[in-house]
Amino acid sequence: MTLETFSTWEGTVDDLKGLVTERAISGETMLLNMGPQHPSTHGVLRLILELEGEEIVNCIPDVGFLHTGIEKNMEYKTYEKSIVMTDRMDYLNPMGNNLVYCLAMEKLFELDVPMRAQIARVILAELTRLNSHLVWLGIHGLDLGVTSMMTYCFREREVLLDIFEMVSGQRMMSTYFRPGGLWRDLPEEFEDAVRFVLKTFPAKIDDYEKIMTHNAIFLDRTQGIGFITAEDAIAYGLSGPTLRASGVNWDIRKAQPYSSYERFEFDVPVGQHGDVYDRYLLRVEEMRQSLRIIEQGLNMLEPGPFRSNNRKYVPPPRSELGRSMEAVIHHFKLWTEGFRPPKGEVYVATESPRGELGCFLASDGGPNPLRVHFRTPSFANLSAANKLSQGYMIADLVAIIGSIDIVLGDVDR
Repeated sequence: MTLETFSTWEGTVDDLKGLVTERAISGETMLLNMGPQHPSTHGVLRLILELEGEEIVNCIPDVGFLHTGIEKNMEYKTYEKSIVMTDRMDYLNPMGNNLVYCLAMEKLFELDVPMRAQIARVILAELTRLNSHLVWLGIHGLDLGVTSMMTYCFREREVLLDIFEMVSGQRMMSTYFRPGGLWRDLPEEFEDAVRFVLKTFPAKIDDYEKIMTHNAIFLDRTQGIGFITAEDAIAYGLSGPTLRASGVNWDIRKAQPYSSYERFEFDVPVGQHGDVYDRYLLRVEEMRQSLRIIEQGLNMLEPGPFRSNNRKYVPPPRSELGRSMEAVIHHFKLWTEGFRPPKGEVYVATESPRGELGCFLASDGGPNPLRVHFRTPSFANLSAANKLSQGYMIADLVAIIGSIDIVLGDVDR
């Protein structure tokens, strides 16, 4: 199959020159579509593969199938109303998406956040990290033939989704964090529910390792596969577990603490080999460290306000609306007209389950953001797909793509 007869390619021959070898143009190597399909690629992704036999010569990601214009839509909404859009980017990290956008607003507005809200945000962000890693582990096991892993991981995930529904009313698209704190205070049953997670999850993680860590077939399909050096990982802008598995000790929660992470003690797991197997080991250990952070957070959680009292940006509490007409008018104006922050621009980065999630936010003094842009880890990590795949067999590709833990909503937005 030559480039000229690659019928599903919608561009021109010149569009792929420089991305594939000259042998592809002459027909010496094969060009093959992998996708776009959902089940085995963790979202709607198309990979253009150049193959020599079953060996991958080049792997070119073709993204954009899920592009929804989230960032541009946010610029047509007031600051607080646009929070709901962030949940839809990385649907496995909704509270983490809420958090980075709220942190950017708070930096732009110079808005205070009560300590109770900061600690609650950390607890929920780590529960969200557990949720994301459980989905990754279950699907990764399913991809590689360890079919029981999906059943076990999704069983534990249901416990976490019940907690998210308890605090926000929604299992996934929570929109629970707001500028200055939380939408509402944590319910009374929250601590008991989280204590149950702390009590039961360590044994469950041990069970996962019994199934996979020393499984001979799993080892054959992951060790020495999808290798990338620390230098190349940095050059490609990788972050999160994909970067740390190559031996780079970089975690934004430690390097640039936010939302009171400086008050917590935890270790940053770092790999040695930079392959699919190390990326698996690292995420399993991150789950244990998240439990450690959550327990500290519960012990730090004390009664107090759950949202800032800055009435310029925060609506009055519901208790005031029944006895104060001024509070009703203030609430009405904030929700219909929005607030007007000072002119300026900020960038805030957080550590999502997939790596560095950053938010650039610019204001012209109006009620809507002038510019919203997210630096998403899935997009940057996917850029290394070619480097990770070259020289391996086509049968290894599902393991390699799965190991970088992309979410296509996080790629395309």
